[in-house]
Amino acid sequence: MSWLPLSFGAPMVLWGLLALPVIWYLLRLTPPRPRTEVFPPLRILARVLRREETPHQSPWWLTLLRLLMAALVVTALAEPIFNPREKLPAEGSALALVIDNDWASAADWGKRVATAERLIADAGSNGVPVVIAFTAEKPNAEIGPFDASAALDRLRAAKPRPIPTDRPAVYARVAATLERLPGASVAVLADGLAATGDEAAFKTLLEKNAARLVWATSDRLSLTGLTGADNQVDGFTLTAIRAPGDPAPAQITAGAFDDKGRRIADATLTFAPGQVTATGTMKVPFELRNDFASIALDGEHQAGAVRVLDESSKRRRVGLLSQAEADQAQPLLSPLYYIRRALQPFADLVEPSSADLADAIPQLLDQKPAMIIMADVGTIPAQVRQRLVDWVNNGGTLVRFAGSRLAAAGNDDDLLPVRLRSGERALGGALSWTTPQPVTEFPKNGPFADLAPPTEVTVSRQVLAEPTPDIVERTWATLADGTPLVTGMKKDKGTLVLFHVTPEATWSNLPISGSFVEMLRRIVQLSRNQGAAVANAEAAAASLAPYRMIGADGALVPPTPDARPLVPAAGPLPVTLENPPGLYGSETGVFAHNLLNASSTFTPLARPQVSLPVTAIAYAFDESENLKGPLVTLALLLMVLDTLAVFWMGGLFSRRPRRAAATAAALLIVFGGLFGHADFARADDSKPGDSQAIEDISKTRIAYVITGEPGVDSISRAGLEGLTRFLIEKTALEPGPPAGVDISKDELTFYPLIYWPIDATAPMPSEAAIARIDAYMQQGGTVLFDTRDQFSNGIGAGSASPATERLRDILGNLNVPPLEPVPSDHVLTKSFFILPEFPGRFNGSPLWVEASLDASNTENRPVRTGDGVSPIMITGNDFVGAWAVDENGDPMLPTVPPDPMQRVYALRAGVNIMMYMLTGNYKSDQVHVPVLLERLGQ
Repeated sequence: MSWLPLSFGAPMVLWGLLALPVIWYLLRLTPPRPRTEVFPPLRILARVLRREETPHQSPWWLTLLRLLMAALVVTALAEPIFNPREKLPAEGSALALVIDNDWASAADWGKRVATAERLIADAGSNGVPVVIAFTAEKPNAEIGPFDASAALDRLRAAKPRPIPTDRPAVYARVAATLERLPGASVAVLADGLAATGDEAAFKTLLEKNAARLVWATSDRLSLTGLTGADNQVDGFTLTAIRAPGDPAPAQITAGAFDDKGRRIADATLTFAPGQVTATGTMKVPFELRNDFASIALDGEHQAGAVRVLDESSKRRRVGLLSQAEADQAQPLLSPLYYIRRALQPFADLVEPSSADLADAIPQLLDQKPAMIIMADVGTIPAQVRQRLVDWVNNGGTLVRFAGSRLAAAGNDDDLLPVRLRSGERALGGALSWTTPQPVTEFPKNGPFADLAPPTEVTVSRQVLAEPTPDIVERTWATLADGTPLVTGMKKDKGTLVLFHVTPEATWSNLPISGSFVEMLRRIVQLSRNQGAAVANAEAAAASLAPYRMIGADGALVPPTPDARPLVPAAGPLPVTLENPPGLYGSETGVFAHNLLNASSTFTPLARPQVSLPVTAIAYAFDESENLKGPLVTLALLLMVLDTLAVFWMGGLFSRRPRRAAATAAALLIVFGGLFGHADFARADDSKPGDSQAIEDISKTRIAYVITGEPGVDSISRAGLEGLTRFLIEKTALEPGPPAGVDISKDELTFYPLIYWPIDATAPMPSEAAIARIDAYMQQGGTVLFDTRDQFSNGIGAGSASPATERLRDILGNLNVPPLEPVPSDHVLTKSFFILPEFPGRFNGSPLWVEASLDASNTENRPVRTGDGVSPIMITGNDFVGAWAVDENGDPMLPTVPPDPMQRVYALRAGVNIMMYMLTGNYKSDQVHVPVLLERLGQ
């Protein structure tokens, strides 16, 4: 029985409400209240003998109270339900629940479980057995039939898996079980994604023994997946997909994480209206890209939105090969000398131990390099030539340099990008009318398009390419007369590149130019790693143990008990329960096994066309609420009130106060036992300041000095809150809320940075307070003074604003080190973002820091040495004014000038300052790791 949002499980009980008039009549008769009389007994006796007492009516409010109590009891017995749900068709000989618990179901798994619980509950109320099967479990998993209680236990024990569904196998098992239970209701709780074999699977499940179909799906397929993450020349190129049928544009953000889970880069991917594919580029330095361990889409809590990365996406392995032996007395004439110097900073170089090409080429190929460079190598031996061709076709990058051997070897269509003319061309010689040619601008269709042309480079000798119709498309660099200098082409999955000059500075001065380094670097970034190096064929065929798995919610988790070793193969590997997506291998090397690949698409699942009765439902939580408990509770409360009213009317409280108090106490105890319990406070042995201290050190917090000026202090807090939001969004740091400190009494050592807005109207700090600040700075803390007046004339004598005068007074009592504006090579300029300046709400004042007096070699080092953490910083740009946001995250104050990017740069400046405070001169050390390792090797 249902009346709009209210229904009753036993509506016949409501007929009991007809008894309320009878109860009203019975409740009218109550004994009269006893009277208190003066002692004379004869008078009392006379009145008793002379008068006959009649019952008196109960008060109307007491009668109404009792009627309401009776109505509540009757209504509660009728089992009322607020916002009742529709009863689902769980009827017939059995209920067969077939539930998709693959990766696509992880995002709304709770709703699916709630929907299945309602179906099982209805089956239990009808006394129907339940067959329950999951499409992403082991093939031999028990599916029933079970009673409703056992089915609920299995449902609650199930969880989504990071693998695709296997509907054909599971549906076949359910159909075999239903042969013993003909006429069953089949409920399909699908993930909404179509898969191979769906049509045959539904036919097997529904064509024989099913009597009814319950079809449950989401309102719409809103999944977004990441199908590609390729390390290209200018950054990581990302590809995302979504389901078709969405006409609206959409944007999604992808984040890159290192092996410790720290976010180090992000990019935005945009879906055009109606499009199902979006691309974006994560433009970060090549060195930083080598730290990427995984890339994930924000807001997508499922395995398809995550891609793990292995060595194929990181630093490349490059093999070097030359037929000329190195001259130890003249290393500059070695064919590989300049190539080694150019590639060492960003590639792992491997060289064969043998000079014989028949042995050297297999040795290099066994190392599985991403690229092989041949310096003037002529004819390739026949016994290894096909293996080299296959390596290129499968994704290898072969770079060859010209020379006399290559010119004499002739053409090789499989291992050269263009056909060559026989012989060499000499420029500027006695028999040549042409002078050495310079290099002109790089073609727009090549990988060097954004490089500046090396005008200082000239070519005096080269190997010429035959003019063909496709020579222009294959030309990556040309001379001023149009002659190709570098040619290249794609060959299957690989790339062939030819420099038409030698790798040493004999035919051209290109190898000794800076452009040579950049050109080789671009080619290396175009190459693709071929996997981890193996020692022998047996190791190559060995399986890789599970290392880190992708959970159904997209998180990286330890291997599950079901995971088994993975055997790498040439083609795409299937994702199964034994080989879920994730990383396989060990700390020394891993292999990435991802859920989606470049050819993956999201196709919506269509409801099968069957002749059975079909009931379509949507996934939803059960929002119905049983009112029986609250109504019984309210009736008991009214019963207590009725009892107290009877006691009061009987004069119990007025005649015997002590007994009345005891009775009231007993009622309160009973009432408390029914509706709650006493929660006695326990003694707290901690000191009053301990809890605050623990809170202050539990998270990194930025502090600001409380000046006593409400306007200044409120902006300071709002500004640091805005910076905290930005830090949480852009970095792995999650600071706590900003802390306002009174420098005269609060503990300062808990905070790595204290922001001090200088205000001339605020009281001058006491000497004791300044002494505490001085001790804080000496012990490693940093104070950021902000005069907020765009001060740019220095902090010495001269004309200055009132805020600057106040700053001078404060600094006069501190041990201030020598200061200088932040140099362009300071760690602060690159601690997180690359920043040439540090603007705030204004952009006219430099940021002053402790001077690096011992930075004597700045001309050779990208980061200034000797600049640990400065104990003091001074600016006049009003940092917090640019950072300040309101409760909605909107800026509170405009920038001067009103440039939106100035606020972004101000927030980045705050991030750099915090990273500098927490890591010190970390960047200075990391940049020079190759130099340090080289010195250690010496």
